[in-house]
Parts: sequence; structure tokens; C-alpha cells
Amino acid sequence: MQDQVEKVIAQLRPVIQADGGDLELVNVSEDGVVTLRLQGSCTGCDSATMTLRNGIERWIRTKVPGVREIVAV
Repeated sequence: MQDQVEKVIAQLRPVIQADGGDLELVNVSEDGVVTLRLQGSCTGCDSATMTLRNGIERWIRTKVPGVREIVAV
């Protein structure tokens, strides 16, 4: 599952980087929890939570069966 998540993040990364941010995959647990670290302009951005939930989480869950939650650290 980690390889699949990494591939999806690679697809999302250019969009996030275009706004000055970035994503780092920290962990993918066996029970489907993906831990990400938001970097760059995403850190402290008022819209980061909305981007994480409505964009990143939805996209990853659509593309990778078994992912049940995305957590930012």
C-alpha cells in the first residue's frame, strides 16, 4: 500500500508545489492510516486543513483501496 500512496503523492506534488507547498509521506500503517507532513507554504496556511481533507485525502482514498484516513503531523 505504501508504494501506491507514494505514486499518488507524486501525482499531487506538482499541484501543491505550484502554490509553494510540499508533501512528505511519513508513514502508512497496516490499518490504512496515512501520515503526511505538510511543508513550505502549507505550514500555517488557513486552507491547509481543507486542502488535506477535500483534496489530498479524497484523491488518495479514491486511488488506493484500503486507505481509511489521512493524518497530518
